[in-house]
Amino acid sequence: MAKGEKLDKTNAMRLLEAAGIAFVGHSYDDKDGRIDGISVADKLGRPHEQVFKTLVTVGASGELFVFVLPVHRELDLKKAARAAGEKYIEMLPLRDLTKYTGYIHGGCSPIGMKKPYPTFVDESAILLETMVFSAGRIGAQIETAPDELLAALDKADYADLCK
Repeated sequence: MAKGEKLDKTNAMRLLEAAGIAFVGHSYDDKDGRIDGISVADKLGRPHEQVFKTLVTVGASGELFVFVLPVHRELDLKKAARAAGEKYIEMLPLRDLTKYTGYIHGGCSPIGMKKPYPTFVDESAILLETMVFSAGRIGAQIETAPDELLAALDKADYADLCK
C-alpha cells in the first residue's frame, strides 16, 4: 500500500467504530515481504515497545487463548499458562490459525476473530498512551489506547507475559 493511499476499513475497524471506540488506522507497504512486527514498527516509524503482535495459543484444556505483546518481546509460555489458568500453553499450529480466527499469519488482529477467545495484553501496554496492532489484514494497523482495546474484547485483561 503506497503512502497516502486510502486505507480500506477492515472488520476490526468496523467493530471498533460500532463500539464507539476511537482509533487511527495506519497502512504500510508490504510489497517487500517484510511483515514481521519489528519491520512493521520500523515502517510506521514507531518504537518497538508501542507496536504489538497477536499470538494464538492452545491450553492443556484444548481452549484457545490470545496473547498481545510488544513485537520485540517473546511470549513466556509459563507466564501465559499462569495468566490463562492452564497447566500449560503451546502455540496454535500455523496451519490452524485461519480455521479458528479467520485471520492469516501477519494479519491476525485480536479484534474480530471467529469466536471471542480469552485475550491477555502484556502489562507493558498500561504505560502507553496508545498501542498499535494488526487491523486484521497485512498492510493495515490500528492505533488506540490500551484500555480501549480491552473494552473492545469480551474476555480480556492485562498480564505479565514476556520473557
